[in-house]
Amino acid sequence: MSQVYHLTTPLSNEVVSSLKSGDIVYLSGIIYTARDAAHKRLVDLLDEGKELPFDINGAIIYFVGPTPPKPGDPIGSAGPTTSYRMDSYSPRLIAEGLKGMIGKGKRNKEVIDACQKHKAIYFGATGGAGALLGKKIKSAEIVAYEELGPEAIRKLEVVDFPVTVINDSYGQDLYQMGRAQYEVK
Repeated sequence: MSQVYHLTTPLSNEVVSSLKSGDIVYLSGIIYTARDAAHKRLVDLLDEGKELPFDINGAIIYFVGPTPPKPGDPIGSAGPTTSYRMDSYSPRLIAEGLKGMIGKGKRNKEVIDACQKHKAIYFGATGGAGALLGKKIKSAEIVAYEELGPEAIRKLEVVDFPVTVINDSYGQDLYQMGRAQYEVK
């Protein structure tokens, strides 16, 4: 039975451990945006022994390239991008303290294993609802890689940002669980 949670970032191991695949979560606090180009740069920094442009401990990264904001808005449409493009980078960031990722679509075994080993969560956001998700973002500021345009790393303040736990810290996968209900044995 799915639970509903209202959580504030950053996330702790205890909070992550309380979540199960299928749970509905309303996130408030600070999350960061990054897509594949920014992820590569983050991992390169780690490989070089350099500091990341934000504190990754307990952080959540939203896989999004938002559209420009309308006058008076902090951000434009902010729908999730397909997550598999970050799969080669995510395990390293999880090992460094990343606790959550938000995107759409399935993740590979290495990401799911890293979530289990280091207590992290993969959340799904509703694709096609970028304009509505953008309304849950109260502020947005570029913190790194401005030259990447929409793919720059942004610090977002969110209030009741709706997500669903897809992969929990126990190795469960909501997509597999959903299929299993309807498979003929």
